[in-house]
Amino acid sequence: PFKKIYMSRHENVSILFADIVGFTAFSSTCPAPQLVRTLNELFARFDKLSDKFHQLRIKILGDCYYCVSGAPEERPDHAVLCVHMGLSMVEAIRSVRDQTRSGVDMRVGIHTGAVLAGVLGQRQWQYDVYSKDVVLANKMESGGMPGRVHISERTLSFLDGEFAVGPGDGGSREEALRLAGLQTYFITEVIKPYPEGTLDYGKRLEDGQVPNAAGSGTEASSSDEKEYRRRLHKELLERDTEKELRDHAHPVSLSFRDSELEHQFAGTSDSCSCVSLAAWPLVALASAAAYPLSVSGPASGAYLAGLVALCALLVLCVLPFLAKATPRPMTVVSTAVQSRSWVRLLVSFMAVALWASLHLATTLLGSINGGQRAVGDEEDPLLSTARHSTSVAALALVAVAVLVRLSYLTKVAFLALVCVLQCALCLLPPLSDQFRPPPRVPGPLLNPGDEAAPSTVVPDTEQPHSDDRLLNNGVVQLIYLVAIALALVIISRQFELTSRRLFLWRKDVEEQKEKVADMRRKNEALVYNVLPPHVAKVFLGRRRLDEDLYSKSHDAVGVLFAAMPNFSDFYTEESVNNQGLECLRFLNEVISDFDALLEQSRFRDILKIKTIGSSYMAASGLSKEDEPKAGATVEEKWGHLAQLTDFALALKDTLNNINRESFNNFVLKMGINHGPITSGVIGARKPHFDIWGNTVNVASRMESTGKAGNIQVVKETADILETFGFALEQRGLVSVKGKGMLMTFYLLGKKSPAP
Repeated sequence: PFKKIYMSRHENVSILFADIVGFTAFSSTCPAPQLVRTLNELFARFDKLSDKFHQLRIKILGDCYYCVSGAPEERPDHAVLCVHMGLSMVEAIRSVRDQTRSGVDMRVGIHTGAVLAGVLGQRQWQYDVYSKDVVLANKMESGGMPGRVHISERTLSFLDGEFAVGPGDGGSREEALRLAGLQTYFITEVIKPYPEGTLDYGKRLEDGQVPNAAGSGTEASSSDEKEYRRRLHKELLERDTEKELRDHAHPVSLSFRDSELEHQFAGTSDSCSCVSLAAWPLVALASAAAYPLSVSGPASGAYLAGLVALCALLVLCVLPFLAKATPRPMTVVSTAVQSRSWVRLLVSFMAVALWASLHLATTLLGSINGGQRAVGDEEDPLLSTARHSTSVAALALVAVAVLVRLSYLTKVAFLALVCVLQCALCLLPPLSDQFRPPPRVPGPLLNPGDEAAPSTVVPDTEQPHSDDRLLNNGVVQLIYLVAIALALVIISRQFELTSRRLFLWRKDVEEQKEKVADMRRKNEALVYNVLPPHVAKVFLGRRRLDEDLYSKSHDAVGVLFAAMPNFSDFYTEESVNNQGLECLRFLNEVISDFDALLEQSRFRDILKIKTIGSSYMAASGLSKEDEPKAGATVEEKWGHLAQLTDFALALKDTLNNINRESFNNFVLKMGINHGPITSGVIGARKPHFDIWGNTVNVASRMESTGKAGNIQVVKETADILETFGFALEQRGLVSVKGKGMLMTFYLLGKKSPAP
């Protein structure tokens, strides 16, 4: 089965090719780092212009820049935008010419047609476009003139009179245009300045902006950032947290409808759930310290035992927080309280039950120990057992409310338990007697053993009446207690609502973090599939500006170009081939099989640079480990070149296997060269790794001037390969553009071992 191919067809697309005229002469006089810096600054400017004019940069081929408009996003103004892009590029190169005081210029060619757009292969992915119209666009550039934008008649038909044009006569300078019968034109004048005549003009009017043709490419990026911030702010404002919780939780119990979500919430660890239990022994201690009379006599032993039990429970829960070196067995209770809801509920119930037992015992015994007091005695209300009991119950209600990680309904049950217990104590004897008004007596009571003393008789008419209130003191205090309990119920409900809302937010944040981490992993994988590993490490983990530069000089590198010259004859855009898609599907299989060779350990030093149509470019010796050390032998310095040559032979074998399986007769024409090069990453929006230098140019010429089915090298390369056991055959002198006549050799393969 064929490997999956990511390719789509677009009918009306404008394709722009731009080549720097005079670049070869300029590069010969310019140091390599400065050359990369100049290219990077220029192409970064082009990338910003492509954002402004809605172009998609496809590739950078040496000093050639090409982009498209209308794919993958289709738009009716693609041709108009493409012409504006070309004119801006010509203007941009003028500033470079002035800065460098060189004769560089820009030759731009534009053609409009249908393309197949996507990626081929399994490594070093690059979005590319394929079709015969792309080839014609390339010929429009080579058939153009420096400083001019050269367009085809097909492109002219989409301009709607927004530019003045003059005859181009491209067929006289480029044979392919003449054979295609293509009429060409030069742009002579802009009739409607940008953004008039484009979709951007309508958008700016809608936004209330004044159109300005002098805007820079940074306007697009800044407006994108503003739009992102505006949408994020709107999203945060419109986020309805109340509705979000209502969708997930029951309105009465507040428990999550999703049992798994409720289980996660209940099992959420919280150290405060242990510390909050300290409220119960504190309530008991406060009661004992304030009213020692209540716990004197028979009550003291029971109170002390209950207090010790509460404190022991507290110590077990908070011991790990008091001593970091606590033995593991002693942290079992604390860990269980923090992480398990049923243990937390059980411990809380034990604390409430212990307090209730203490409160019940001390209140009943305290009321008995209080004894009878004379009406004439001045009694402090705080010393009354009944009032003391109600005050302690109020403290207990607060202790229930501060318990952490208990459900709202559980707290309601505990609050109701405290209230019911206190109501029973206050409304039933003997404590209820404390709230009744004292009986009217003629004089003070005498305790047994006291001497009789004359007493003053108070007439009934002068005796104050304390039972003229609607409610006695006991009922009033219970009303206060119930009011406190109701307030704490509301607070507890609100607290749980907040806790559950925060839990949902935390879950959402965790999900977003997982998505971000997953996206980061995918992005890193993509970066490693676009850039070489040693270059990707430089770009990952730091923020780089558009003009930031990565470049490096290498002294000993091997370069390979491998092309299938007869693929162009195979490629057709007939309906039987799905407008060329099936041809590209086959090419994808070939390139993918070539990429698969790089997975083999014997080719670990080989790096795929890019594909150009049906051509495959690779290099060796680019990683830091491949850099030769001082005094290295030929074998140590050029071992990677031997790997590259073995890789070239493996490409031939792979293609032969494909031919046998598909009944085709494709051949490879290859060229190899070695020497110093400069590598670098250029481009602002789509970082593009490439290599430059005389070594690269000669390797390309070795491929283009070679013979199908052969691997051509220069004499210096042949001499090195012979030391690694390769057999070569002299071809003779070959004319190479820019180099004159060079002695070349054909690689025959590995020498047979001597018998």
